[in-house]
Parts: sequence; structure tokens; C-alpha cells
Amino acid sequence: MATYHSGEIAVQERAGLARQADFSLGGIGETIPSVAKDFLAEQPLIVLGGTDPEGRLWATQLTGEPGFLKVPDPRTLVVDALPLPADPLAGVLTGGSGARIGMIAIEPATRRRMRINGRAHRQGDGLRVDLDQVIANCPKYLQKRDHSRIGPGEGGAPAPVATDGTELSPAQQRAVRAADTFFVATASDRGDADASHRGGNPGFVQVLSPTLLRWPDYVGNAMFLTLGNLLLNSSAGLLVPDWETGTTLHLSGAARTVWDAEEIAKVPGAQRLVEFSVEAVREITAASPLRWSSPGYSRFNPAVA
Repeated sequence: MATYHSGEIAVQERAGLARQADFSLGGIGETIPSVAKDFLAEQPLIVLGGTDPEGRLWATQLTGEPGFLKVPDPRTLVVDALPLPADPLAGVLTGGSGARIGMIAIEPATRRRMRINGRAHRQGDGLRVDLDQVIANCPKYLQKRDHSRIGPGEGGAPAPVATDGTELSPAQQRAVRAADTFFVATASDRGDADASHRGGNPGFVQVLSPTLLRWPDYVGNAMFLTLGNLLLNSSAGLLVPDWETGTTLHLSGAARTVWDAEEIAKVPGAQRLVEFSVEAVREITAASPLRWSSPGYSRFNPAVA
């Protein structure tokens, strides 16, 4: 039976949404229903969150031809892909066993998504994930996009190149300000990982400095899985995808929820704010073979001041 942990309950109560959270609890299960099995089989992308050997949380992505996500039984997901060698979670996912990961599969063309959390084990050239949680998510703030795939060498695509840093470069700051989508990885104080989606109109993520970001927490399902984790464990990882080029921007650091009413009132649509302190940056050019169309913005996106 699904339950919330103490951090999630504390945030639900502070937000005054405990009753709605109780209703939303019905969206958390332990198995993948048949309709979701079909959904996963159609996807070319899944986002993962996990912890590296140094204890940093990161978010990343794996891609493949539709069918690379398989559900051999309702408690197991098989991912026929492994991360690039330069990926910040490569060591955890390719060399270890039983790493706790959070995942989210999204289909931008239809604005569908679902979250899947469990333990990953290397299986040949892919992963087997033993599931702990399967979570239905609403389609709010998800921009509509279609995708295509480029093959090796097509379109002059270069080999992936990784660069590291401890703060955002001017170009990376511009990319974050222009983003309409990012993914955030968090974990409870017990290490149970989760990956979730954040979306809005370009500019909804503020770059306050090369090492400090802020974004609004909009109206959602009242579960507060992300903010509940952050209350117990401030570590977090962000993935900011470049939908046009396949470049991925990975950030690791610490995040906190801002409850100050005056600050919140300055941001349209914000119910709360989240501030993220950047501690490590890894950018990987040409990390993905997927190329996505220009977005159709969600009608739920609040205006950006």
C-alpha cells in the first residue's frame, strides 16, 4: 500500500493540501498497468535520476528506438540502453548493481508522462529495474513536441564531447534562461531516488548568478514528492536538454524551498519557489540522437514576468 514519507507529509501540511494529497495517493502503485506497458513501448527516451559514487545527485537520459523500454512483468522494467561513457551516472549504471534510481518517461507529442522508481541492475547492454513505485502524472506544463532521429554521421553530427565546471558559463546561463523544460532528480534521506519534470514558458527559470537558479513551483497534484525529498535531503540534480541539438546540460547541487510570501508574489503563478545552488556542471554536446520540433506551449503555463 502506497504511503508518503515524513518530508512529503510535512510539505503537504504546510501547503494546506493534505486532503488533496490523500486523494492523489491513489495515483501511486507498485506495478505497471497494461496500458502503461504499451505507452512505454512507444517511447524513444527516458530520464533517470541517481547518485554518483561521490554522493552527488544527477539527472540524465537514455534513448533508443521505440521498444527499447520493455515490461517483462508488472514489477520490472528493462531498458535496452546504457549511458555514454561521459555521462555523470555512467559508473553507477554500467558497473554497479542495485543502484536506487528514479525515472520519468514522457511523450511530448501527446503530453503524457509517468514516473517509475526502483533499483537498477546491469543486464547485458542495458538495465533491469526492479520497481518500487509507479506514479501517474498529470500533463500540465509539458510542451508539445514531435521528434526525429539522426543516425551516426547524419547532418554532420559530431561525436559527444563533455566539459566540466563548477558554475554556469555565460552560454549555459543563456540556455537555462531560454529553457521551457528541465528535469530534477531528488532522493529521500534513505536514498530512494525520484525524477520529475518541470515546465513553463521560456524565462520561468531565473539565473540569479552563475551558481544560483530559482524557479516557481506551480499548482500540481499535491503529492510534493520532489519538495518532500528536498526537505529531508537537499541534494538535487538537474537535466536541461537542448531539444534542437541533442546537447545535455547536467547540474548537481543543493536545493531548498522558499516559502516567503513577498518573494512568491513577484512570480506569476508561483505557489512556492525553489532555489538551486550549482556545485558541479557537466555539459555533453551531441549526447542524444533525438531532434525535437519547436514547442507548442502548454495552455497551463503561467506568464513569465
